[in-house]
Amino acid sequence: MAFEDYTHEAARPQGIPYWRLLTDQGVVTPEIINFPYKGSGTDDEPYIVEWISNDPRNPMLLKTSLKWAYTITVAFATFGVSLSSSAYAGGIQEVIKHFDIGEEVATLGVSLFVLGFAVGPLVWAPLSELIGRQIVFFISYGVLAFFCAGAAGAQNSWTLIVLRFFAGSFGSSPLTNAGGVIADIFPPEERGLATSLFAGAPFLGPTLGPVIGGFLGENAGWRWVQGFLAIFTGLIWIVESLLVPETYAPLLLRKRAARLTALTGKVHRSKLDLERGKVTMTSAFGAALLRPWILLFAEPIVLLLSTYMAIVYGTLYMLFDAFPIVFQQLRGWSEGVGSLPFLGVMIGMMLAVALNMLDNKRYVAIHKAHHGFAPPEARLPPTMLGSVAIPIGLFWFAWTNAPPVHWIVSIIAAAPFGFGMVLVFLNIMSYLIDAYTIYAASVLAANSIIRSCFGAGFPLFTTYMYRNLGVHWASCIPAFLALACLPFPFVFYKYGAAIRRKCKYAAEADDFMRRLAEKTVPPEKGEEEKDKVIDEEFRAQAEGRGSADGGEGLVRLESGGRSSLSTVRDGTAGYEANPYDIDRVNTRNSAISRQSRSRSAKGRKRGFLGY
Repeated sequence: MAFEDYTHEAARPQGIPYWRLLTDQGVVTPEIINFPYKGSGTDDEPYIVEWISNDPRNPMLLKTSLKWAYTITVAFATFGVSLSSSAYAGGIQEVIKHFDIGEEVATLGVSLFVLGFAVGPLVWAPLSELIGRQIVFFISYGVLAFFCAGAAGAQNSWTLIVLRFFAGSFGSSPLTNAGGVIADIFPPEERGLATSLFAGAPFLGPTLGPVIGGFLGENAGWRWVQGFLAIFTGLIWIVESLLVPETYAPLLLRKRAARLTALTGKVHRSKLDLERGKVTMTSAFGAALLRPWILLFAEPIVLLLSTYMAIVYGTLYMLFDAFPIVFQQLRGWSEGVGSLPFLGVMIGMMLAVALNMLDNKRYVAIHKAHHGFAPPEARLPPTMLGSVAIPIGLFWFAWTNAPPVHWIVSIIAAAPFGFGMVLVFLNIMSYLIDAYTIYAASVLAANSIIRSCFGAGFPLFTTYMYRNLGVHWASCIPAFLALACLPFPFVFYKYGAAIRRKCKYAAEADDFMRRLAEKTVPPEKGEEEKDKVIDEEFRAQAEGRGSADGGEGLVRLESGGRSSLSTVRDGTAGYEANPYDIDRVNTRNSAISRQSRSRSAKGRKRGFLGY
């Protein structure tokens, strides 16, 4: 649904003070009150509340300077969480000495923090749909800073470890909602740069964290590492609380409708609520807690690609234990200097982000060629490059990480790993979103759960592995795992369309998007027969599945009663209709030109079934 569909011409409303923008989610002006809404104001036919022309509260119409201020702020919030996950590792030797505990126990401070990334989003994502992003951030990020401060004063190791787990669980809210803020304020054709820059935040944190923690722990002690994290996240909490207003459109329109009802005595309802149905706590949390597991184990695409990402993610967190063994124990470096090799990983990551931005031109060309419905497999070429770079970097590191080989050789080897990791992450995320559309949120939740579990588990056995296998063969283990996963992007690139047709939920998502394209404009002559055959195929499949397996019910459950147009890929209202419609928020390269959008409105020659 185009953004203009939610906008009607009217006199320009009066501006509102910034403090009202920040504090009043249901703000109204005389122009908003007197606007001729559709309806009669009764229970049976309520006034339909939507954005008016030049609406001062419409997030899409905010000043460009404010949009970029919000983008930078939420990026820093995400950076703060990822930094907190890894900075602890830089001062872990100080924790071991202070509490006289084993390295395995001390490592739980990293593992349980990352495990919180699997738990927290299951709560924060549906909660943001119910009460908005602003309140969720205010509560969760404030608690993150509080737990970091509590960890700084921990008097025993288990208090420290438990507080770290709760810090990770509460701090994970930006991982869920920060991308949503960007989607709320930028239309897709303007979102590419914002999301690409935002993409660096989750990757910069884990690589800079050990460096900061290493030098700070070495010179000031481990408590100051936690104290620094408390101060840093606390400052981010204050800045975002005072700067970023609520941006989630369904909540804003719902609050406005309630305010107008109270002021006028006439019944007003949000257009988005009428289209999608009112979200209840039971439906929101039920979907968030159940559907990811169904898709993870029912869809081979989700299971294989999520496992691949989990292995790569676990390898990154394994390096938090592996680098100290290689550079501190073998080469005798200090904690601070021994953490500098993580900069090699960071350089590779930044190169990958830059390449991904450049590759967006290729994707936009394919997007235009397919009239706004590019096949998901168009996302995979950078992943293929990344899948080759990862094992190269890991094997390179494995056999150059000990004397007499010069230390710079193994540090350079970290760059291909970081480079490949980012390419694999960003583009597999995009592929899963494009392949599952109506199930995108549940697929990404499943991906996050398994990824966080691997990230939490890998550091726990790293010390044993290096002790028993030696630095060379121990470093080869993740390299062999990455090598085993290397064919995945190549296989899905070539056979992905056929595989998706055989996967129940991927086929339903593909069918949904193709039918949506057909409803927009009738197919061109010559395509009609082909589409008719495909229609009959899908109808037969749907009838074969029947209602016993709940397939159609799940489609309705996933879409939550929202307007079918809320998932149009090149529209701007898709994310407004439901926070679970990712609308390429996490793809980091979603810049689609206006020309592409206009062309997609003229006609689509084919659906999602192939190039």
